[in-house]
Amino acid sequence: MVELPEPVEVLGPWSPWVPFDQALDTAPRTPGVYLARNGNGSIVYVGMAGERRGMGLRGRLSVYASGKAAVSGLGEAAFTRALADPAWVRERLIEIDAGHPLTAKQWAQAALRWAQLWLCWTQTTDRASAVVLEKAVITALQATPLWNTRR
Repeated sequence: MVELPEPVEVLGPWSPWVPFDQALDTAPRTPGVYLARNGNGSIVYVGMAGERRGMGLRGRLSVYASGKAAVSGLGEAAFTRALADPAWVRERLIEIDAGHPLTAKQWAQAALRWAQLWLCWTQTTDRASAVVLEKAVITALQATPLWNTRR
């Protein structure tokens, strides 16, 4: 099990790490902050979710899983890195050449699968608290090369 760095661990009661696809069923429908790590255990992204029409963290992750967030947050970060991987792009070109091109949403979904992300989270009482906690976590991880574009 991958542990959290101490400055992050003390900022909240964090859930266990779960694969991205399992997080869609287990993440709470409350506001909070989530961490994403890649397959080698490095934390690569810090995100947050507000109330989101009563869906909170689960709602935010569902938007990524649907492929609708290819140009924001974790979805954009994974998509950008997948596009920089020649092997991943080559696979998409093979699909196109075979007459099976993917939609933009499907490309975004494929990028998330490519990233092999695991997630953990902690809940907050509201969006404002999640914003403050997200900034505190990013500050605690300032020496970590995160995928977040806003730091």
